[in-house]
Amino acid sequence: MDFDIDNIRKDFPILQLKIRGKSLVYFDNAATSQKPTAVIERMAKYNRSENSNVHRGVHWLSQLATDAMENARETIREHLNAQSIEEVIFTKGTTESINLVASSFGKAFITAGDEIVISEMEHHANIIPWQILCQEKGASLKVSKINPDGSLNIDHYKSLLNSRTKLVALAHVSNVMGIINPIKELIHLAHQKQIPVLIDGAQAIPHTNVDVQELDCDFYAFSAHKMYGPTGVGILYGKKKFLEAMPPYQTGGEMIDQVSFEKTTFADLPFKFEAGTPMIASIIGFGEAIKYINNIGIATIEAYEHQLLDYGTKKLSEINGLTIIGTHKPKAAVISFILDGIHHYDAGSLLDQMGIAVRTGNHCAQPLMKYMHINGTIRASFAFYNTKQEIDLLAEAIVKAQTMLL
Repeated sequence: MDFDIDNIRKDFPILQLKIRGKSLVYFDNAATSQKPTAVIERMAKYNRSENSNVHRGVHWLSQLATDAMENARETIREHLNAQSIEEVIFTKGTTESINLVASSFGKAFITAGDEIVISEMEHHANIIPWQILCQEKGASLKVSKINPDGSLNIDHYKSLLNSRTKLVALAHVSNVMGIINPIKELIHLAHQKQIPVLIDGAQAIPHTNVDVQELDCDFYAFSAHKMYGPTGVGILYGKKKFLEAMPPYQTGGEMIDQVSFEKTTFADLPFKFEAGTPMIASIIGFGEAIKYINNIGIATIEAYEHQLLDYGTKKLSEINGLTIIGTHKPKAAVISFILDGIHHYDAGSLLDQMGIAVRTGNHCAQPLMKYMHINGTIRASFAFYNTKQEIDLLAEAIVKAQTMLL
């Protein structure tokens, strides 16, 4: 590969930790990825020498902070290939981005009798906002089925699209299985019927290039903390024509133009959707995380993680009593599995004792678990700072856990 994995790992201080005397093996990246020193130091620099509120001051510090934050917005715009910074809205994360669309798009465009289409593999954050919206508006939530291998049933998806469908909301990548949906095709099928599409990109954008103009999606939501950035920051990309037609999600300072007791007018995009003081240090840190990713190269990251996925899939498939959940390809660097006769929490706890961090449970995807007839999985999710040697340690630890629990 084009990068030195040993040097890459040195960029992430937390990877040097010892957990109960064992070197940390961090395979919980789909929940939250770790931060490189460049991100940590950039946020510290803001707090040390740039701390001020943004957009509201004529003094030097305020202008410095404003420039730093808006430069981060431009960095993110370039990364997405959005047409304008007006289409890049700062939120608290993927969940708030989806809720923003459910609230604001819902107010503007959803009425009784309308339908919204999602899929069986969605994260709860891309289910519940639409349920609530449908209940409030008298609309219906339609669920596209998946196949036994975890892939989306395209024929059933197409059958759900009709004149009553006012929005499609789908995951780009399953947070449980890592399966990559054919998202461009799914968007095209919806657009053939003039249906706008929101994509939950939280699990896709850390692993692959996302060009929102090439995809032609109408909304794309994701979080910084899954992209080697800080928690508490996310992005909603939205096509300008929809964002301009949608009412504000929250009100207060910053998102206004003129206020009187008789009438209020709202600020232009993107600020119409950014009420109150933003997470300035975290936004600046997110911009630095994007720069770090781009310095390595997203294509290089994707290729290396694919090697890890192939190696990990082969290694874990060789373990007796282990079943991988979601086998359809292509996949991002995620492997969810179950162990015969062993509860996922028990296995996860033992792996933790051996210094290996994995995620256990239903992964905020209870409907998917119900479809798979399981109550949870063990999920190992890889990042470009992980190694094949760490996967070997995981495989050894799983076999050891089996001998202890069976």
